[in-house]
Amino acid sequence: MASNDDAAAAAANGNGKQEQPSLNVLAQYVKDLSFESPGAPNSLRGRDKAPGIAINVNVNANPLSDKQFDVNLTLNAKASFDQEVLFNVELVYGGVFAISGFPQEHMLPILFIECPRLLFPFARKIIADAPRNGGFPPLMLDPIDFAQMFQQRIAEDQAASKVQVS
Repeated sequence: MASNDDAAAAAANGNGKQEQPSLNVLAQYVKDLSFESPGAPNSLRGRDKAPGIAINVNVNANPLSDKQFDVNLTLNAKASFDQEVLFNVELVYGGVFAISGFPQEHMLPILFIECPRLLFPFARKIIADAPRNGGFPPLMLDPIDFAQMFQQRIAEDQAASKVQVS
């Protein structure tokens, strides 16, 4: 026997059946890839200590239709030694996702946590290979906590809205 909540959900769908949640990757692609080694070949020489590496990560999502979304994972890595830039690699890696059957309040976490989590291993490989192909050791990125990134972004948005209202 169906509960009142199940009956209400089925009625909301309009077909008498409750839609099963699904998240499917329809396509993955490199939207933008750039590798620069402005000081080559001098930047390839050995050094006594490791260079400093700055890494930036960003996630954006755009609807393509009611149930399809384009999610872009942007990774920037810049290696420098003293004032010299050894290399700079930038990647925008995208995925098209079909998402259905989830409550509306779960959509932002799915788009900004789960989708980039699925894209990251592929983007990580590209980021590792670009410096290696440029004559440097591969750049192996640590796993990224997209849930923490999402929570931080929400907190920043809330703080910004409080500042604008005041």
